[in-house]
Amino acid sequence: MIYGLLVISFVLIIVGAMMLTDGSVAVAQKFKVPEFIVGLTIVAVGTSMPELTVSFMSALAGKGDMAIGNVVGSNIFNTLLILGVCAVASPIVFTKSNIRRDIPICIVATVALLGVTLLNQDITRIEGILLLCGYIAMIILTIRADKKALATQPSSEEQSQSKPMPLWRIPIWIIGGLAGLIYGGDLFVESASAIAREWGVSEATIAITLVAGGTSMPELASSLVSIFKGKASLALGNVLGSNIANILLILGTCSTVTPLTMGGVAMTDIYMCVAATFILMLSALVIGRDKLTRIEGLLFILCYAAYIYTLI
Repeated sequence: MIYGLLVISFVLIIVGAMMLTDGSVAVAQKFKVPEFIVGLTIVAVGTSMPELTVSFMSALAGKGDMAIGNVVGSNIFNTLLILGVCAVASPIVFTKSNIRRDIPICIVATVALLGVTLLNQDITRIEGILLLCGYIAMIILTIRADKKALATQPSSEEQSQSKPMPLWRIPIWIIGGLAGLIYGGDLFVESASAIAREWGVSEATIAITLVAGGTSMPELASSLVSIFKGKASLALGNVLGSNIANILLILGTCSTVTPLTMGGVAMTDIYMCVAATFILMLSALVIGRDKLTRIEGLLFILCYAAYIYTLI
């Protein structure tokens, strides 16, 4: 019964995220917001909405370790497993912007997480506000760096190939999406906590493994679709954007509302999160020479399997 509720909560969260994202994009199109901005903000946050929902509901329930564990586990899952699987399917080529901007920003965000957790084993409101400011600064810097692309970007109406969402459906999609996220997130926290008690392990361990894997399903699905469409670079951008949003936006938001305590999340888990990001940079600069090869992808998967083995 508990596992059935967990699956139902997964479905509610993912469907809710899709509905909310579609509704938000439709609103942006109505007000003629360029799709470049929509993709950088609404769509990017939309794929991280499951992590945001679970972490936020966990924080409100006083389970800070589950909120932190979910983000840490998701970032490790994204970097090692998702990119590993994608690279095995098709080698991923690193662009100059990936190496000079995207991966370094991801490293800075991960090191920031390491820094705040090393100080006092929790994330305070002030630290949360600083993380949020970092996310806003990243968005501004990215827009400025790509302003030439933005200037030449066609309007959202010119780019959209599908029929615009009817005006009457937009509020239904947004409200329905929010309802699915809130109810699904609440159900997810309750069922995950029950499973942790049943297995006799900490809630942090469940968050790092089961919860993190579940909330990263949108990233996994969208990355694999990108691979099958021959756009491997999109998979990398999706993962890097999600990892940055997980730390700066999600943990920043949650800890601003209520301070987060690490609890059962060990510093070794944080170190693993940092190591995974540096391994990715090492692969881009030295090992694969601007490419994440199939062999490297397989090694990424084995590293993730070894990490999970040590946890359970």
